[in-house]
Amino acid sequence: MSARPTYSIVAPVYNEVGNLRRFYREVVAALEPPEADWELIFVNDGSSDGSQELMLELAAQDARVRVISFARNFGHQIAVTAGVDYASGDAIILIDADLQDPPAVIPRLIAKWKDGYEVVYAVRAHRKGESFWKRISAKIFYRLIHRITDINIPVDTGDFRLMDARVARVLQQMREHHRFIRGMTSWVGYKQTGVEYVREQRVWGETKYPLGKMIAFALDAVTSFSFFPLQIMIYISFILALLSLLVGLVISVLRLTMGEEFFGGQATTIVLLLLLSSFQLFFLFVIGQYVARTYDESRDRPLYVIASTVGLGEAQAANQRSPSQPAQALAKDDNVAELQTEVAGDAGG
Repeated sequence: MSARPTYSIVAPVYNEVGNLRRFYREVVAALEPPEADWELIFVNDGSSDGSQELMLELAAQDARVRVISFARNFGHQIAVTAGVDYASGDAIILIDADLQDPPAVIPRLIAKWKDGYEVVYAVRAHRKGESFWKRISAKIFYRLIHRITDINIPVDTGDFRLMDARVARVLQQMREHHRFIRGMTSWVGYKQTGVEYVREQRVWGETKYPLGKMIAFALDAVTSFSFFPLQIMIYISFILALLSLLVGLVISVLRLTMGEEFFGGQATTIVLLLLLSSFQLFFLFVIGQYVARTYDESRDRPLYVIASTVGLGEAQAANQRSPSQPAQALAKDDNVAELQTEVAGDAGG
């Protein structure tokens, strides 16, 4: 295989031992007979179910398979980022290893790339095996993000996409900790298009995005690409001010015309105070989210810590550094020597 493959497939993995062999076979089937060289980069995001051992086995059987293992679980978006950081192909394809995004769609993404598009995202035309609540909440989320952000984030798209190496180099310079990859690739620009596909039902394992993580992910998306939650405060305060004036006027007229007994007591005042207090606390929470994220970025910590790598030689990994990134202490290849701990630095770190 040449030193620089044409395609790099980046697959974040967290406890997917039951899917990995089939995923590997389907990737191979999608890219063979080989029209060009390719590499498959597994990013082990702190798996504890035997996924790492299986990935190492696949790497031992196929030299095109690389494995990056985190020191702990850093999250899906960070795992995708690490894969992009170390991918060396002319085109980088992001795909989850849970088989809900079929590797058979990859040739269609490649075809669009060959037509001159630099970002090709996969659009979910249909989602198999998902509950009514999951489908509705996802539909609302994508359309809400599309409306309130200043960039054109395509609806019904996940991280399953192909990006040109030029786009990847820009992403390597974007080192924010609360990451929303699909928004970041849209922000970059370049020539983009979509390919529709059917998202398959999960065959093995559990979703890695339960309700709590979905809410946190939505907050990352909103706070990363929109100031709308802050801007809406002025509109709500204006509406509340008008309502308070109107209520005050109505109460005054009713008391003058119907006597002081009408609207007597403090019930109305208490209800209004509780309403205003709830709004104040909610917007304090919104402000706190932005402040907390600003503080998190100011600490300038590395995005991830790598415990070991397989198949990524030191020279290849060094070539993946963006010009804006400092030199990194690279873990030695498992095939060559004893593992070392790596701390991947972020921009200016």
